[in-house]
Formats: sequence, C-alpha cells, structure tokens
Amino acid sequence: MESINPVTGEPLDEYETHDTDDIDTALSNAETAFDDWSQQSIAHRGTLLQKTAERLDERVEEYAELMTREMGKPIEQARAEVKKCAWVCEYYAETAAEHLQDEVIESDPDARTLVSYEPLGPILAIMPWNFPFWQAFRFIAPNLAAGNVGLLKHASNVPGCALAIEAVLEDAGLPEGVFQTLLISSSEVDPIIEDDRVAGVTLTGSEGAGRAVGRKAGEQLKPSVLELGGSDPFVVLDDAPIEATAERGAFARLQNTGQSCIAAKRFIVHDAVYDEFVDAFVDEVEALTVGDPMDEATDIGPMARPDLREDLDDQIERTLDAGAELLTGGEAVDGEGAYYQPTVLTEVPSDSAAATEETFGPVASVTRVSDEQEAIEVANDTDFGLGASVWTSDLDRGEAFARRFEAGLCFVNELVKSDPRLPFGGVKNSGYGRELSRHGIREFVNAKTIWVQHGLGEGETGDDSYAGVE
Repeated sequence: MESINPVTGEPLDEYETHDTDDIDTALSNAETAFDDWSQQSIAHRGTLLQKTAERLDERVEEYAELMTREMGKPIEQARAEVKKCAWVCEYYAETAAEHLQDEVIESDPDARTLVSYEPLGPILAIMPWNFPFWQAFRFIAPNLAAGNVGLLKHASNVPGCALAIEAVLEDAGLPEGVFQTLLISSSEVDPIIEDDRVAGVTLTGSEGAGRAVGRKAGEQLKPSVLELGGSDPFVVLDDAPIEATAERGAFARLQNTGQSCIAAKRFIVHDAVYDEFVDAFVDEVEALTVGDPMDEATDIGPMARPDLREDLDDQIERTLDAGAELLTGGEAVDGEGAYYQPTVLTEVPSDSAAATEETFGPVASVTRVSDEQEAIEVANDTDFGLGASVWTSDLDRGEAFARRFEAGLCFVNELVKSDPRLPFGGVKNSGYGRELSRHGIREFVNAKTIWVQHGLGEGETGDDSYAGVE
C-alpha cells in the first residue's frame, strides 16, 4: 500500500498490507482482548483515554504534518483536527460513566427494574481519508470507553495516519488487541463483517459503500452505523447580515478544500438579498489562497487524489452544459498536484449534477428563491439529509426554519460541524445511527433489561396470573 503526496504526485512511503492470516490473527486478538477489556471499569478505560488525549496534544505538529503530507489538508486545519481528537478522548473519559450508568425504570411495585448498557465485542470501523484522524477517533473514543474493542480499515491513501493512530493508543497504554489497524483493500471487508468474532460495523463514506456495508451487516444480523454523503443546504434569508454570512459561507464550503460531507454545498438565497450575497460570496472565495498546504498562509490545498479532481471537473462540466452560469473558477490548476480552482456556479438547474449529486471539492452552487417557503422546499429537495444551516437576524425565525429541515444536523447562523457533546448523523441517503454524545456511545451496546423481583420467599410461587403473558 502506497501513500502519495497530492501536492507533487510523488510517492511518500510504501506499507506492507495484511494478508488473510494476519486478519485472522487480528480477529482472534480482538476477541481475546475484549474478554478482559469489557470487564475493566469505565474509570480505568477513561484513564487510558485521557492518556491518549495527552499523547495527541504532545504530538500535534507531528500528526498534523502527516495528515497534510498524505491527503493535502492545510496545516492549520490539520493541527485543529489533532486537537479535536484529544478533545473527544477527554470528553468520553469524563462522561462515559454518566452516559452508561444503569437506568432505573419504575415498573412493577414489587420489583427493581433497570437497563444496563453493556458492550458487544469487536467493532469494525471503515473510515475515509478526508479527516483521517478525526473520523477514526470519533469512533474510537466512545467505543473503547463503552468496553468494545476496535478494528480499523482506513482509506488506502492514508496508511501512515492509520498506523499512527494505532501507535498513539498503544503508547497511551491500551492493552494489546484493544485497537488494531488493518491495512487491507475494500474487497477484504465482507469476510470480516461475516466473521462471528465481529459484533458490529460502522462506516463513514459514500452512499454506495454504505449500501454495500449495510446490506452485508443486515445479512449477518449485526448492528451498523452509516455516516454517508451530504449535499448540505446553506439558506440565506432576506434579513441575514450579508457580509458576515458570506464570509462564513466561504469557509463552510471550502474548509478541507471542500472535501467534507458536512460542507455547505447548495447555497439557497432569498431574492431580496441574492445579488448582494453573490457579490460578497464571490469576493470571499476569490480572496482565499490556494497553495502548498504546509504554508501557513494557504487556505485551500490540493484535492486528495487526481481522480477525485477529475470527478469534480466532470460534475462541473455537466452542470454548465445543463445551463448553469460560471462566476469564478471552473478549471484544474496547471502544474503539479491535484489542485482545482475554487468555483462558484449560479442558475444551477434543479436536475443538474451540482444540485443532485454530492460535490466533494471546492465548488459551490447558488440558487435564487422568492420566499421562505420556496427556500425550505429547495433545501429539502435532495436525497441527502446530513446537515443544513439557515442564516437570519431573527433567531426565533431561524430556529423555526431549522425545525423544517430534513436533516440530522441543523444550525442557525453557524456552519455545520461536529461536537463531541452532540449527536452526529443523518437521515435519508445520508445514512442512519448517531456518533458522539450519549447517543453515539450507546450505538454498539446491549441495552439489557434486568428485572429483580422482590418478596418471592421459600415456598412461594409468586403471582400465578400468567394468562396472556408473552
């Protein structure tokens, strides 16, 4: 497995992949590790997560540079990603006991009834390249805190990141087998999901990959969480503060070079402020610096791979052929690296590629609407339902509008983002299940009902009125 620098197209490193025997050994190690790890106290597991956070904080620069070299993320954004991974480890170290404490539920007056949240076993995580540390750690922290053990199949273009994640957990003192990286191809995933030693699977990736993994998990009657693509609407109402909204909109679309499932992709703008917003938005986009992601002044780096740039260019060309107007950008950057000009399209037909497909790169489409009702209709006219935002000077109006979005993550006057304290996930073709917060740590646990009957002494038979009981 080879990592390629997207700035130069030159190889960085080669890594030996795992074969069938290696995979079998890893699964056996995971099964053995789970037997002990699941019996450790939540406090002990939290202590090791806290140590992991400390290691991450100590190595921010090292891991940020690794991410930037492997997939082209601007260096300052890479540093922020490492720090966020430390945060999610700290969060679950502090809150896992509360999230997983027994839930006492009153039922029969002569019984003590409760729900106990208990781990399931080894969980397979299939993770993407765009946030190579964060995507993995938002799986790792809650699941290890809950007592599960992890197996990571990372994207094939970030093997260095995958191994660094395994190493930092090992350095923090996690026992052998509690977390393992598998350097394997996508074709080797199905047999792992089918293996009896694996208890569940989670994937962050494309809609196609999600359907395949969800189907395979369903065949095995194993739980799955799928965080898939998005085509997030960014709705600008007629009372929005235009300058500030345009500035936030440019970052919402172009952070991580636009390669984010929760990036704002479809800008839906009220007619009363449309021209003013478009002018301000294009100015903000054109002011961003495209360049070497290791340079502190760079806002937009290369796309992660040349084929991804080709796919984006094809989507833009098809959208222009359908009748859209190009305001800025629209072409690959000449020279080395998978660079693409930041692009803004307007008059985008509702059935064109930019309106119906996920555009995973630095391109924004802008649509004019006549009123608030049309804005919500256009926002929800998509097969995706991951994130959405609305921008307005009236917070009550904004919250009422946000409640009408068909999406899992709905923001008022803020770009869509993940936060360890809040559930993260989508609806429709953006997947199902939730990561992070209390909701995320409970995805791969057994919500076990325990009933303790009082007053049944020797010689007593208890209530004999069982007729009709299931």
